[in-house]
Amino acid sequence: MKVQVCIVGGGPSGLLLSQLLHLRGVDTIVLEKHSRDYVLSRIRAGVLEQGFAKLMREAECGERMDREGEVHNGFHIAHEGVLDHVDLHKYSGGASVLVYGQTEVTRDLYEARDRLGGKIVHNAEDVTLHDLTTDAPYVTCRSEGAEVRVDCDFVVGADGFHGVSRKSIPGEALHEHEKVYPFGWLGVLSRTKPVSPELIYVKHQRGFALCSMRSQVLSRYYIQVPITDKVEDWSDDAFWAELKRRLPQEVAAQLVTGPSIEKSIAPLRSFVAEPMSYGRLFLAGDAAHIFPPTGARGLNTAGSDVHYLYHALLAHYKAGDSVGLKDYSQKALARVWKAQRFSWWMTSMLHRFPDRNSYDDQLQQTEIDYVFSSDTAMRMLAENYVGLPY
Repeated sequence: MKVQVCIVGGGPSGLLLSQLLHLRGVDTIVLEKHSRDYVLSRIRAGVLEQGFAKLMREAECGERMDREGEVHNGFHIAHEGVLDHVDLHKYSGGASVLVYGQTEVTRDLYEARDRLGGKIVHNAEDVTLHDLTTDAPYVTCRSEGAEVRVDCDFVVGADGFHGVSRKSIPGEALHEHEKVYPFGWLGVLSRTKPVSPELIYVKHQRGFALCSMRSQVLSRYYIQVPITDKVEDWSDDAFWAELKRRLPQEVAAQLVTGPSIEKSIAPLRSFVAEPMSYGRLFLAGDAAHIFPPTGARGLNTAGSDVHYLYHALLAHYKAGDSVGLKDYSQKALARVWKAQRFSWWMTSMLHRFPDRNSYDDQLQQTEIDYVFSSDTAMRMLAENYVGLPY
């Protein structure tokens, strides 16, 4: 088959780009390695910055998000037993974030693609990208025993960190930056009322913790654990007990516990591949960059990639202007690295590092104290958290 844009990867960034382009008359197809049920079973973060939420509305996918999402004008940082508040609305010029699960974002996008008759191939095996530096790239795969060939003008790799797209770029043409952290996040999803109406980030001598939510009856909690820990090492009772130890007493006393619906350990990594383009291939989202979840930059930075690529492709097809495609990598990476800086800063300020010493401990606490004593520092935190402009 022949389309204008072949998108490899059926996660939120690939689906969002496909939906936006379809609405403007650009023909796309999405190739997804897994089944739809598998994609929708993945539990991911759920803090949407204002730019991502705007893109969802532009893609005609924002109705349920706006109805069911939780608008948050701030969050808390707990440290030394104290619960301090970050007023996002005040320090970002009136902006806020929207708490709405990534699974729900993906579900909304799938339903939108169905309404428009979008082309999505699931269970696409042996996806291979061909002739990326020519004017006629194509992608091949197998689906349900049949060979599939997609001829296209451009290929978008939105297939995640382990996907084939980035690996299709020759090593000499790609520079990869990586930082692997010596701990992970043990996360539990439970059908319980959230302990707080706003997120609580916790710095504690036993390690980081986070109190988050998916709705008023669905809570998501995390604790920092050694990278060597296994999910099997942690019973529900052990998790709740450790979480309570790290929370301020008044918060721990209000914590409602219950059986875990889902439990997993996510390793923390910072990663950037550059450039984010090669010939007729453009990388987006986790295929090009990974963030520690501390600053909620992963999905949101994928959104900015989609924004830049969407407008660059529209300019190419509607106005014959390919400058945006030429400049895509440079423009996307400028914002990626700012998001990396913020994510690294939040992670470094709130986590307990195994090789720490007393100097590191004191400097870490001083950093938090400075944030809450300086309007300038608070503005920096707020403007990054709600999302830098595209």
